Amino acid sequence: MTTSPRTRTRIAVLTLAVAGVLTANTPAAQATTTQQPRPTQHGGLQCRGAGVDPAAKIRYRTKALIKAPLSTIWNVQTDIKRWPTWQKPVTSAKRLDRGPLRKHSQFRWTTPVPATPLTPPTTLVITSTVRQLQHHTCIRWTGPAIGKGLRIDRGVHVWTFTKVKGGVLVQTEETHAGNQIETDVPLATDFLGKGLEAWLHDLKTTAEARAEAKQRGNR
Repeated sequence: MTTSPRTRTRIAVLTLAVAGVLTANTPAAQATTTQQPRPTQHGGLQCRGAGVDPAAKIRYRTKALIKAPLSTIWNVQTDIKRWPTWQKPVTSAKRLDRGPLRKHSQFRWTTPVPATPLTPPTTLVITSTVRQLQHHTCIRWTGPAIGKGLRIDRGVHVWTFTKVKGGVLVQTEETHAGNQIETDVPLATDFLGKGLEAWLHDLKTTAEARAEAKQRGNR
């Protein structure tokens, strides 16, 4: 039985999308949100005047109130090498420079991609470069994601952190661009959304647990 080029492309897109949302199959991710992921509106998040790709067809934005000190949330998110300890889909994470995370810092991280009827299991390698950063306020990074037969040509990811009553409002927005994933924009957007919801859920769970443990230790 032969498979049409269109079918092969759709399977490749689905496989690529799954790479960002492996947690969607875990109980933790199922509790991330009470509603289905929704596309972001225009006007997006910014860090030092720069935001996501305005021309990208695939985009998603979400937010959560995290009941933990801003410093705790920031430290969890920016300690790249420890991402695998609290994000199950991240199998490795490595800084490519030293010192505090800052503008021009680079890091490389990996996430597994499950097998499809046409491709064996592989690993997606993401090389990210910090483009803008303001301590305890925001961070923006960009970079490609490449695996065997799978590719996101350009991803742009923005995070903002704002103190509010009851905790910290954490917002995140991401765009993807590339010929392969743009073959099925609704599908790629749906999976991007699920991935961001899962990431935000894990960040909230981890930061709040650390804050609670610290509070207990101070009693």
